[in-house]
Amino acid sequence: MSTEAQRRELGALLRARRVQLDRAALGLPPVPRSRTGGLRREEVSALSGVSVTWYTWLEQGRDIHPSRQVLDAVARALRLSAAEHAYVLSLAGLPALTAASPAVAPAHVQRLLDALHGSPAFALTSAWDIAAWNAAYAVLYPHIGSGADRNLLWSVFTDPYVRELLPDWDTDSRRFLAEFRAEAGPHLGEPAVAALVARLSAASEEFRAGWTGGGVEGFTSRERLFHHPRVGDLRLEQHRLVPADVPGLSVVVYTPVDDGRTPAALAALLG
Repeated sequence: MSTEAQRRELGALLRARRVQLDRAALGLPPVPRSRTGGLRREEVSALSGVSVTWYTWLEQGRDIHPSRQVLDAVARALRLSAAEHAYVLSLAGLPALTAASPAVAPAHVQRLLDALHGSPAFALTSAWDIAAWNAAYAVLYPHIGSGADRNLLWSVFTDPYVRELLPDWDTDSRRFLAEFRAEAGPHLGEPAVAALVARLSAASEEFRAGWTGGGVEGFTSRERLFHHPRVGDLRLEQHRLVPADVPGLSVVVYTPVDDGRTPAALAALLG
């Protein structure tokens, strides 16, 4: 629930954006010289479908509780940017916008991955497609560069190489599935996510059983064990970060655990 200060800030932002709008760009006639520029409240009401009274109360910071639909409509009418729209929702105590995941990671995300040359790293979409990766990850998982199914969950449940790469596959696969389910909730209606679940249910008995079981678990940074065919066991700590300017992607990084052998073994593998 928003506070009085948040309501005042919301009202001030809406009014500022209203008076800054270019009437001509919106196809509206000019106002008399005696009036300020921008839109009148009645015009915002007409463009948004929100009553004049309700919109006026929003600008006045009244103690009302606008719905997400109302604020989305006002944001469209006022031509708010994505950042402004998200800010308006936060001021009203509503969840932030769900960011769409790009199919291919932006160039600056790829540069970040490449800079982490000593640590396997990749970028993950909301459907767990691998949108980008660095050379170290390609050495850890050589199959990433071949085939069209660059999806982390698909690889875990269908690629025999991954089963050999993960000595704790039973535990890891259940954990992956529980984390995916926790994140997939808001996206279950999206075609890509629905298709992935359907394909995995048909292709993997373990996935089908796990999906039916309904485990849900949030992501935590943790130590992972890998067994690479060239250098043997590698203990890597898994971390996950979200770029502030691409919230639809997350960057997963594996850093070597100082266990007396992994740093040297990983360096030899990547060398």
